[in-house]
Amino acid sequence: MKRLNILQVLAVVASLSSFSVQAQTKMSAEDAAVKIADRILSHTTYDFKDTKTGKIYPSVKNIPFSMDVKVNCKYNNWHYTNGVTHIALMELADKLGNKKYESYVQKNMDFVFNEGNLDFFRKQYDEAFKKGGWNAVRSHSWHMIFRGKRLDDNGPMGASLIELQMKHPDKAYLSYINETAAHLNDGEPRLDDGTIARIWPHVNTIWADDAFMAISFLARMGTLTGEDKYFTDAAIQVLNYTKYLWCAEKNIYYHCYHTDNNEHGVAHWSRANGWVFMAQADLLSRMPKNHPMREAVLENFRKQASGVARYQGKNGLWHQLLDKEDSYEEITGTAMFVFGMARGVKEGWLNPDFIYVAWQGLSGMMTKITDNGDVSAICVGTGIMPSTTYYYRRPTQSNDPMGEGPVLRALVEMMDAPKYTEIKAEEQYDKIGPGL
Repeated sequence: MKRLNILQVLAVVASLSSFSVQAQTKMSAEDAAVKIADRILSHTTYDFKDTKTGKIYPSVKNIPFSMDVKVNCKYNNWHYTNGVTHIALMELADKLGNKKYESYVQKNMDFVFNEGNLDFFRKQYDEAFKKGGWNAVRSHSWHMIFRGKRLDDNGPMGASLIELQMKHPDKAYLSYINETAAHLNDGEPRLDDGTIARIWPHVNTIWADDAFMAISFLARMGTLTGEDKYFTDAAIQVLNYTKYLWCAEKNIYYHCYHTDNNEHGVAHWSRANGWVFMAQADLLSRMPKNHPMREAVLENFRKQASGVARYQGKNGLWHQLLDKEDSYEEITGTAMFVFGMARGVKEGWLNPDFIYVAWQGLSGMMTKITDNGDVSAICVGTGIMPSTTYYYRRPTQSNDPMGEGPVLRALVEMMDAPKYTEIKAEEQYDKIGPGL
């Protein structure tokens, strides 16, 4: 029997691996969305864990107070990633007419606001802050609800609550929504021209991520209240972020801009560009047709779509660093681009050709989604650092809300996406005059 050398063995393994990946692409967008959503629902628990003893509690009512008790399930965390996932699940519920996904979101929010659990964790938060300040509270469940100092704390979670409030009005939801609006209006750091900025890692650094963290809420607040000021503020953010972050040479956004030294960051990070793109699609979906800034936002959205399309990789996915083909293929940025392009074509904001880009992106995404609804190639949370090495080396993870929300939104948008069509040459020949 002929023996294979090591190179031949590796070739066989690679071939089998490739076959496995390709097999995953047979699922439709709807199949994949349902698989992912149902996995999330089946893995969500509503209980608490003492991290020191390992004991599980179905409720924090009547248990001894302890700083070691935490919410036991990641899908119950108060974090912007779950806000995006909640939005996606409600969109899935609307698309399929299946209320179980909407009911799931409502159950999650009632678990936070209407089950008497907040008081327990507020006590933890106050105790931790008294002893160790802002850094100490970070290890405790739901600390972002009480902290309310960052858009990560309240923007997308508040946005998902608005969606829920419009269908299931609740005083507890509305109270938090109004607190978030007050923070955005009066508390969030801004430049003199109104641009939302963070005061780290440099003083008044503009983060592309914050386009979505703010606009996801502002656009929905405009719908909830009917007040144009929220749409106007959202449009100002889009156009100002472009003013500060757009790279005219490469036609994509930088991850950040430091206003103290007037320098851009080093990276054209995929997910940062995705946040901006998804934010604009959310805004355009809700902005009144006669709003005086709508055309400027629409033109900006088209400009980004055109730029991003030029960086799609050979497998349909976009890379962790858009302009660096030696960086890994990443699903969250890809999903946001697919979402925005599909919605843009369906709404008539983009040329129909962009649906081809979206379908290629979906094909790439499906290589990172298994038949069980597991999602891989999700870049972990990523801050700003002054070297591209940091972005190259960011780990990836699977089955985390950081990626599940954007992926679900893209899949839902692609369920009824049109197929790509082109004008055939032979269909046009009769329109050309006779030759010599």
